[in-house]
Amino acid sequence: MNYLLEIGLEEVPAHLVTPSENQLAERVAAFLSDNRLTFNGIKKFSTPRRLAVLVEGLAESSASSDEEVKGPSAKIAKDKEGNWSKAIQGFSRGQGVNPDDLMLKGDYYYAEKHIDGVATSEILTSLSHDVIEKMQFSTYMKWANNSFLFVRPIQWIVSLLDDTVIPFQLLDVQAGRSSRGHRFLDNDSIFEISTATHYLSAMTDHFVMADAEARKALISDQILKLAAEHDWNVILHEGLLEEVNNIVEYPTAFVGSFDEKYLAVPAEVLVTSMRDNQRYFEVYTKDGQLAPHFISVRNGNAAHMEKVIEGNEKVLVARLEDAEFFWSEDQRLNIEDLVAKLSKVTFHAKIGSITEHMARTKAIAEKLSVLTGANDVEKLAVLRAADLYKFDLLTGMVGEFDELQGVMGEKYALLAGESPEVAAAIREHYMPTSADGDLPDTKVGAILALSDKIDSILSFFNVGLIPSGSNDPYALRRAAQGIIRIIEKFDWRFDFAAFINQFETENKAEVLTFMAGRMQKLLLEEDVRYDIVDAVIAAKPTDLAAIKEAAEVISRYSSHKPFKPAVENVARVINLAKKGTDQIEIKTDLFENDAEKGLYEVVQNLKSDWFVLTAEAQFRAIVHQLAPAISHFFENVMVMVDDEAVKNNRLSLLTEIVTLTKVLGDFSQIITK
Repeated sequence: MNYLLEIGLEEVPAHLVTPSENQLAERVAAFLSDNRLTFNGIKKFSTPRRLAVLVEGLAESSASSDEEVKGPSAKIAKDKEGNWSKAIQGFSRGQGVNPDDLMLKGDYYYAEKHIDGVATSEILTSLSHDVIEKMQFSTYMKWANNSFLFVRPIQWIVSLLDDTVIPFQLLDVQAGRSSRGHRFLDNDSIFEISTATHYLSAMTDHFVMADAEARKALISDQILKLAAEHDWNVILHEGLLEEVNNIVEYPTAFVGSFDEKYLAVPAEVLVTSMRDNQRYFEVYTKDGQLAPHFISVRNGNAAHMEKVIEGNEKVLVARLEDAEFFWSEDQRLNIEDLVAKLSKVTFHAKIGSITEHMARTKAIAEKLSVLTGANDVEKLAVLRAADLYKFDLLTGMVGEFDELQGVMGEKYALLAGESPEVAAAIREHYMPTSADGDLPDTKVGAILALSDKIDSILSFFNVGLIPSGSNDPYALRRAAQGIIRIIEKFDWRFDFAAFINQFETENKAEVLTFMAGRMQKLLLEEDVRYDIVDAVIAAKPTDLAAIKEAAEVISRYSSHKPFKPAVENVARVINLAKKGTDQIEIKTDLFENDAEKGLYEVVQNLKSDWFVLTAEAQFRAIVHQLAPAISHFFENVMVMVDDEAVKNNRLSLLTEIVTLTKVLGDFSQIITK
């Protein structure tokens, strides 16, 4: 058996189509599994106007099952007269069995139940309530007088088990076999689907490509073919391709052009106008120069294409006219004048102006330049960039195209005679602009980017504007993630806690907790085991690059044979050391055997250069030197003896081991079973 579910909608925003398609498929699969319905697979489909799944090889009924349900304990099963208690009677009624049929196993009564299989057609009638109505989105709509929320208003529902309608109703929409064709090419016709497996062919007959992957592949082929015909190079930006794919049901690519005079405007401006604002693919000549053409995709066929091209060109030229005007006008501005005007631009009402933000950033950058080993030229470039770096916010170009913040700052700075290092830093201080976005390439840019993000976090935390739950209106989580990624890229090793303690601000402890949370998320996203992540975070180190390196090293060695005994030995040390009092000087004359002396000697040898070793060298030393000595120690030494002096001496030795190993993490958090 095959089951088709199609939800017809008003146009869904492009960025929500694919996640919604995936969610529907996942929820249908979970629904079938929960109802013990087996199936061979699920195919998923989507367009801006529909989300659909085709379940293949669906069983005719759910599997029967025998279950044991745990009930009340034997202690409360009967009253003093030996009659069944109210608790056992209520349990029995709920399970549909007689109390006398309950089975006593150990200390509890169990109800044994046989559940017959249920016809698939009957189970699917509840799919609306259990699947569609429980879908979740980042954006919802409510329509008419309904309280029900969905990503967009539902227009129709197709529910077919082979050729039979599985009826259910959602609001005033009755599920059936009627779908709709392309809004323009098929005049939004209503047609019937004869059977579930005819879905794709029926859609094709009505000018709808419902298979999103096939549609995307066709768009790619059409674009590349046009580029080849004109001897161009084109970049199929994945994000743009995904967006274009999710705004069309029947794609046809075409070429448009614009006047070569606009090529005098910086290429970044033209690309922003085409790619970000109009969803066009920019094209390049074979020598890598931007060409005065673009490729776009129409939601329709090739009919009357000349009108479509003409309309798209007019829209683009209007934007390019604006860009050309602002490019010309901005070059008449004086950077120092723009910087002065920033004192009247609010960074945040509770925090102050952008000028004040830049001053704090400069103070941070000055200290960070020293900490990261910047040379004199780099230090001067950092300070100069910190004096200027927000000026382009007041330019006409950035006012019109806010995506070009920093990019235009670099270009205008170069035109004004600033050094390439300063200009690049102005652009790079925004990096990364997304969770996995590009990072600064220059040291000067990285220092400025780090300083700007650190001040943003400190400033917002200082006035109590701390992200909570999913609420993060000032993108502080992204800033924190950017800080971690920049530090990792440049391998800057410093105590982050000690660094921010130099600045007068409140809620520093909360800042450190916040940074640890972002580090935890980053590591988990990189598939580091959760227990290893917990271990490196629990030790509360404040060298952010070291945390990342430790997690990667421990993760890499976790599959090696010596890993388990080494971790278990160190974990035992950590747990025992907690029983110690204040750290005391270790007295070698209190040692009673060679195992004790041997462990002490290993610790002393490692201490000499421990904190200059790499994380990998430290971990290898733990595995191959420290762990064997610990194992030998525990085999021959009792720590918790009656002699207080000897006991505390041994606990102090263990505490020294903890001091060494916690540089990598809290090994007691690592699961070895």
